[in-house]
Amino acid sequence: MTPEEKYQVRLKRYVTALHNEKPDMIPIRPFVAEFVAKYAGVSIQAATHDYRVAFEACLRCAEDFDWDAVVPNMIYVWTGLVQAIGLKYYGIPGLDLPENVAFQYKEPPEENAFMKPDEYDLLIADPTDYLLNVWLPRVSHFVQPPGENVTKEHNLALLKGGMAMIEYFNALGGLVQELKKRCGTVAAISGMLKAPLDIIADKLRGYYGLVSDLYARPEKVLAACEALMPHLFRIALDGADPEKNVPIAFWMHRGCVPFITPEHFRKIYWPTLKPIVEELWKRGHQVLFYAEGNWDYHLETFRELPPGSIVYHVDKGDIFKVHRVLGDRFAISGGLPNDLLALGTPEEVRAYCKRIIDAVAQDGGYIMDAGAIIQDDAKIENVRAMTEFTREYGQY
Repeated sequence: MTPEEKYQVRLKRYVTALHNEKPDMIPIRPFVAEFVAKYAGVSIQAATHDYRVAFEACLRCAEDFDWDAVVPNMIYVWTGLVQAIGLKYYGIPGLDLPENVAFQYKEPPEENAFMKPDEYDLLIADPTDYLLNVWLPRVSHFVQPPGENVTKEHNLALLKGGMAMIEYFNALGGLVQELKKRCGTVAAISGMLKAPLDIIADKLRGYYGLVSDLYARPEKVLAACEALMPHLFRIALDGADPEKNVPIAFWMHRGCVPFITPEHFRKIYWPTLKPIVEELWKRGHQVLFYAEGNWDYHLETFRELPPGSIVYHVDKGDIFKVHRVLGDRFAISGGLPNDLLALGTPEEVRAYCKRIIDAVAQDGGYIMDAGAIIQDDAKIENVRAMTEFTREYGQY
């Protein structure tokens, strides 16, 4: 088949499974990140410093492995953009880290959080103003807050940062087309969503700061989450697939038990996330719940969402329990342990894939993938075993 013919077959297979139906065979959609650098024989530093190296490594994997869909580039922190703006919160391979260690997020201690506990009212009043005039100067080495002297470095950071973002995202769109034309492979996701509470925990107050605030000022946390909702909805919608084929990715971080209590989930996290997902679904867009960690405690709550509105991805959760609770409403992906890909044998990988397929995939609505993003610790032979076994055994 030509790449175009492959693409159409794979797209139909993937979309059918996303809608919890039975395609011709189980789609394979690995979220491969630093693994692509390992496979292509380049350092993680090289793939992070030059997005063109990462793009080519992604394309090479898509050509060589029989995958239906991939994320265009999971090595998404580009050194050029980080340095252009002067971001403080990323550790970069080859600069802050060894050359073959993936980029890291550097969360400051609670006393140095990028948002102070008495600044909730500023965020609530105008999230855009707060992020631009208060938060950005704190996370950048170059950007100055209002009232300070505007330096050459300040102006260049804003100019170069904007130029770098335009360059990178335009290039990313080209990679999506190259995956289609060269490899016949579908871009697995389009757009991004985060829960309002995760924004506060990840980028503003930090985890420890958030936990303190949930007890000291829960009403402020809730109001801030409500203020962020329309902005996060718009970001998700603006990046969504205009053809409404592939889902918006929702990275689930710090909103599950035991990171926050069931009460805080019920009163703050869920009421400020659920309406966003429902409104996206009304507009025809699925959301991929990429459930990092273990979200099994909340499975019954997720049943409140409209059937078909999400695809539920299993990381550390019990995929068999997930199938029992959610399988009649939503498609499921993942569940193959990453430590098995890193430390196991091809025979063990095949055996686990068989276990998942037999228990979860018999009626369709399942997409093969590892539990978490596949990094450079995964053995190439194990990723190949996952791919080849699923292709052979996962026929309907």
